[in-house]
Amino acid sequence: DLEAVINESALIAVMKKKDAVELDDLEEARDKVKWGRQKRSKVMDESDKRITAYHESGHALIAALLPEVEPLHKVTIIPRGVALGATMQLPERDRYHMQKRYCLGQLAVLFGGRAAEETFCNDISAGARSDIKQATELARMMVCEWGMSEALGPISYSEAEETLFLGREITRTRNHSEQTAQSIDREVQALLTSCLERSRQLIRDHSDACDRIARALLRLESLSGTDVESL
Repeated sequence: DLEAVINESALIAVMKKKDAVELDDLEEARDKVKWGRQKRSKVMDESDKRITAYHESGHALIAALLPEVEPLHKVTIIPRGVALGATMQLPERDRYHMQKRYCLGQLAVLFGGRAAEETFCNDISAGARSDIKQATELARMMVCEWGMSEALGPISYSEAEETLFLGREITRTRNHSEQTAQSIDREVQALLTSCLERSRQLIRDHSDACDRIARALLRLESLSGTDVESL
């Protein structure tokens, strides 16, 4: 991964006719390797750009407000890869423990985009698809594997995997009842709903700040974590 980033940053520096690789070249290379190439040629009309700006401002605001999640590094509305925008958090250290407080905070960050769209655009879009998928996977891990549900207790409800026919086929067997499966679904839904409501409340409480971030994104397209803090 490091080799790919260094090679890419060298190419970027050469294209800019530089004598050496600088920090901004490394930043762009890291983003390109991790999230895909910038697509500045992708032209969005103003309404789509506005939705993207408020969506990303919601993520950025909540990431900046919650001390328990990874620090906000950058937010952008420049299309990159398949995404129309991105909010990037950068860990300050390796994380060896997934604590419940961190997981709940991360769920709130993931729902920040949807909450901001509801508040400022009076509608919702499919832009939260990836956020919802990530949030659902995290919530299910919390409930089924990490024992972070008070209602279901410290029990593993993960499905057992069995390999058949010399490893060519994997089957999953559920080791709990249909009634328990329904309880798991209800608990995951309740967890996600409460985190979405937390996001909505944070967006409402700091709506002026969210609006300032979105307007700055529409003007500048990219903001650093420091920029967002000052806004």
